[in-house]
Amino acid sequence: MAEVTAYIAIGANLGEAQRSVQQAMQALGQLPLTRLLACSSLYRTAPIASDPLQPQPATGPDYINAVAAIATGLTAPDLLLHLQALELAAGRERPYPDAPRTLDLDILLYGSAQINTAHLVIPHPRMAQRAFVLVPLAEMAPSLVSAAQLAAVADQTIEKLLPATP
Repeated sequence: MAEVTAYIAIGANLGEAQRSVQQAMQALGQLPLTRLLACSSLYRTAPIASDPLQPQPATGPDYINAVAAIATGLTAPDLLLHLQALELAAGRERPYPDAPRTLDLDILLYGSAQINTAHLVIPHPRMAQRAFVLVPLAEMAPSLVSAAQLAAVADQTIEKLLPATP
């Protein structure tokens, strides 16, 4: 299989979140058939609910977020399995929706693929609603994020911390 460029959202808000995000960046480049191409800066954001209609706001410490670009020969489902294994190795638990997490890895884009299965939806279905995805993605790949998309999330607080160093 030819290499595909994929973009991965990385986030953590439990434990040493900044360190977890940086370690995840390094781990992405060590996946089989995969090379790390680039990483965004690190950003701090407040937790948000995955469902905007949810009556309770998301709780927990602020997140450290970033986006990484990889070139991979893995299929999208295989990449998802590897990302879930990295989350598990970092102590990720899923006790309830929007629970704080030691590591969260989401496939945002996988080349130009459009995938909609019970386990995987690409492009990520909520990426256009999240400043913590769009801002770092625009930093790395400005052609993938429009000014209108950034304007739509401009009311979400996001603080640039420091350039990523995987």
